[in-house]
Amino acid sequence: MSRRILILYTGGTIGMLPSAEGYVPMPGFHDRLLQQLDSRATAQLPDYDLLEFDDLIDSANLVPDDWRRIGRCLAKHWQRYDGFVILHGTDTLAYTASALSFMLQQLDKPVILTGSQIPLAELRNDALDNLITALLLAGNRPIPEVCVLFNGRLLRGNRSRKVRSDGLDAFDSPNFPWLGRVGIDIELQTSLLLPAGEPKLEAPVFDPNAVALLPVYPGIPARTLAGILDHSAIRGLILQTYGVGNPPDANRELMDTLAQACDRGIAVLNITQCDRGAVIQGAYATGAALNRIGVVAGRDITPEAAFAKLQVLIARGYEGEALRQALDSSLCGECTT
Repeated sequence: MSRRILILYTGGTIGMLPSAEGYVPMPGFHDRLLQQLDSRATAQLPDYDLLEFDDLIDSANLVPDDWRRIGRCLAKHWQRYDGFVILHGTDTLAYTASALSFMLQQLDKPVILTGSQIPLAELRNDALDNLITALLLAGNRPIPEVCVLFNGRLLRGNRSRKVRSDGLDAFDSPNFPWLGRVGIDIELQTSLLLPAGEPKLEAPVFDPNAVALLPVYPGIPARTLAGILDHSAIRGLILQTYGVGNPPDANRELMDTLAQACDRGIAVLNITQCDRGAVIQGAYATGAALNRIGVVAGRDITPEAAFAKLQVLIARGYEGEALRQALDSSLCGECTT
């Protein structure tokens, strides 16, 4: 039997058309795709259906509830298809790929996110190649996890980052090898793939106010942190510190505010501002101060995955020590343990 793939068009540059105010998401992607495929060897593609969101998303406007929309759609159609390709805007694609990896987990079929830097409607574009490659991978390769496919790179979704705004090679996974490389041949690193399992297919209700992200900077005042924490809904904080996880520990007021947050049950996850490398909390005395007050070291997790992980765990009801332990673990390959 032929494998069948569902393409879910959520919005993004790949389906945009020009307007007087710049590119905007527009309906009718399926017809534009068929026009592009008209002269192609489409018999080599797996069978597919295309489902287009009624309310298309410019990914700069993405909110956590959009992850729920996508997750519920996948759950609704999971048994009818052998794989899924999600077309998404590039600005927040890594956030969605990370969120879906935590929402689904232990997959038994591929979920591949892709998009483009140039819309499909333009004569010269990267949209068609990204979409065709994602379709071929989803339809012909055993990839039981959420991935990003972009410019011939197959990346673990929760390791991916948008690293360029002006190139077709917009995505990379700085702290983890590519799962595959697509050139003349398709080279899949099967030893790196997560094992297949029974998907959870949960789409929890998110509180957009539950998680905040704060980069430290020279001279950061404690009142900046206090202002973020002075919100009744805040349940988790991602702290982006220097190097291997070093905060400005000489700022006693700042450190006291962090300690009070931990004592109140707010989960604080420490990640590095560096694109490559990991938090090693305690390599320096400044980082060791975070160990003493109960801050969780995020290792080499990306900011996108850290934010999505906290959002999903909190939406599932994790709190207190259970939340801290989950943050300290690799749930689906998002960090090196």
